[in-house]
Amino acid sequence: MFDLPVQCEVFPREIKLKRIDASCNMKRFYRMTIERDLFGGSSLIREWGRIGCRGQLLVERHGDEGQAINALLKLARTKRNRGYGDE
Repeated sequence: MFDLPVQCEVFPREIKLKRIDASCNMKRFYRMTIERDLFGGSSLIREWGRIGCRGQLLVERHGDEGQAINALLKLARTKRNRGYGDE
């Protein structure tokens, strides 16, 4: 009916990374997502582990979405420096 314009997100709200090294039998994943909480803040949800298995989960609470995005981008940069690549 109406064609509403779609706004592209400038900053990512979800990043999925993986690291596979067959010589070391290494198959890992790292997933980061930003979710708003009920108290006006945002949470950075981090999940990591071996591909094909249940991973560990950690929730970091931040005062606002900007702080959570900064934490997500900083963590993604660190993981990429350690050999993780985009999924």
